[in-house]
Amino acid sequence: MIMNALKKEFLELLDKDVEFRYTVAGYLGLSEILKRLDTLAEEQVKLRKEQIKLRGEQVKLRKEQIKLRKEQIKLREDLNKIFSALDTRLNRVERTLEKLTVDVEDEARSIIKYRVKEELGVDVEINSLTLPDLEFNIYGVSDNICIIGEATVRGGVNIIDELLEKIEIAKRKYPDKIREKVVPVVYVCLPLPELVERAKSRNIWVLKATQDFYKPLFR
Repeated sequence: MIMNALKKEFLELLDKDVEFRYTVAGYLGLSEILKRLDTLAEEQVKLRKEQIKLRGEQVKLRKEQIKLRKEQIKLREDLNKIFSALDTRLNRVERTLEKLTVDVEDEARSIIKYRVKEELGVDVEINSLTLPDLEFNIYGVSDNICIIGEATVRGGVNIIDELLEKIEIAKRKYPDKIREKVVPVVYVCLPLPELVERAKSRNIWVLKATQDFYKPLFR
């Protein structure tokens, strides 16, 4: 019984009393190993604390990532709404321009038909002409006269140049569509000054419903 009590007390001292533990280890030649083990234990505790700290930072970073992801989703939704609104507006503008263009072309045909009869004494139906590689939105023929041109809301000098170029192509490739007397005409609501100047130099009729911007001398 006494031996058991001594063993128990000895083990308790080994467990609780560091100095006693090192003394015994010294007798047994294990003190250096024991110190190293204690140092390793301390390092493990330190590493454990660092791991806990790193895990906390990872959790924080994860939360930040989730927050950023939510913000990205919201920004994308906002951009989609903006693009959708822009598409809607652009579609409205496109439809308005298409309607305006059609209205101007119809108006041009009616006015030019009337003015041709008034100026040239010729009653000619004015329509459009669509060929495989050319298109004129003002076109009409009667006997030896051909009324050919373009109608637009607003125009610059390029309209004159393009019209003359297309007329020359039509003469070469589709002579049956052209007559001996060709009357080039541009119907434009808002002509730029250089358009009118070019029309004068090329002798092209430029007009709108209420005004002749330039009218050549018809023979």
